[in-house]
Amino acid sequence: MRLLFLNAVMLFNITVNLQAQSQQKATMLFDGKTFTGWQGDTLNTWRIINKALMGGSLTETVPHNEFIATTESFGDFELTLEFKITGTGFVNAGVQFHSERSKNPAYEMIGYQADLGNGYWASLYDESRRDLTIVRPDSVLIKKILRPATWNHFKIKSVGRRIRIWLNNVQTVDYSEPDEKIIHTGKIALQVHGGGKALAAYRNIKIIRL
Repeated sequence: MRLLFLNAVMLFNITVNLQAQSQQKATMLFDGKTFTGWQGDTLNTWRIINKALMGGSLTETVPHNEFIATTESFGDFELTLEFKITGTGFVNAGVQFHSERSKNPAYEMIGYQADLGNGYWASLYDESRRDLTIVRPDSVLIKKILRPATWNHFKIKSVGRRIRIWLNNVQTVDYSEPDEKIIHTGKIALQVHGGGKALAAYRNIKIIRL
């Protein structure tokens, strides 16, 4: 009987460990070839070039914010990707998470955003809800770690009510949400901001469910 009990315990531990390992495995959110798993304006705004999702234009002013969002929702996660932003005028972008599409206007998203652009690099913004920058990192730090107009590494980790952001492997945000009404689940989306001749590119988009 004792041997059967020990075998059962061992089997249980192996199962739990395998489940934990499967949950920790990174999966690609973007296959580099198609818009499978994503929804947005793929006729006029978003396209796929050199295995990157690119939104906006360098020849025409982007009329308003545009987002391409996952069809799937996520709770606790660790997201990594690379981004590159170029352009003139107001050049801004960002990574939405725990977000949903707005109904009016339909092109907006509501939720947290890991913001990108001059004055906003690697900060935490609340898009179309509180409409404010929740955490803004030190500008001196950003100047040291940012690689302008080329590819940068970005990581967002959200567990429970705690949100952390890293730019090029340096942490810029560590925030715990005090408002218990705010739901920590939803879509992930990529933004190109309106108002400038801007091109926002994203690639190597991977997620780990936590």
